[in-house]
Amino acid sequence: MASRGRKNVRGKAGVRFKAGFTRSKEKSMLRNLVSELIVHERVEVTKTTAEKLVVLADRMVGFGKKGDLHARRQAARTVRNIYVDKEKTKTALQKLFDDIAPKYMEREGGYTRILKTGNRRGDNAPMAIVEFV
Repeated sequence: MASRGRKNVRGKAGVRFKAGFTRSKEKSMLRNLVSELIVHERVEVTKTTAEKLVVLADRMVGFGKKGDLHARRQAARTVRNIYVDKEKTKTALQKLFDDIAPKYMEREGGYTRILKTGNRRGDNAPMAIVEFV
């Protein structure tokens, strides 16, 4: 019988190693990054994270291009409720639907680009800049 115990435990004998990054943490990180990408229109991350972020950001712009209530609610599930300006009048979701999505109405896809930069100094991870085209 398998031992019942803590989460992220591999094997029957107990703790061999704990996975450091669960799917929920990754999903939360990508939600934060796509919200920051909408606010600042540019973000610097590792190359592997950039590839995942581009997929999610392109999906959000697709929702913005549809523009109906259902698409706005679908995008609101992912985009964080943060303010774009200091006066706290416009949120990231409003910026996505009002400013970013109308720029890409004639474009079929590829709303973001990945620009590879150097490696990070601490752990030599390959870095990239993700920005809207």
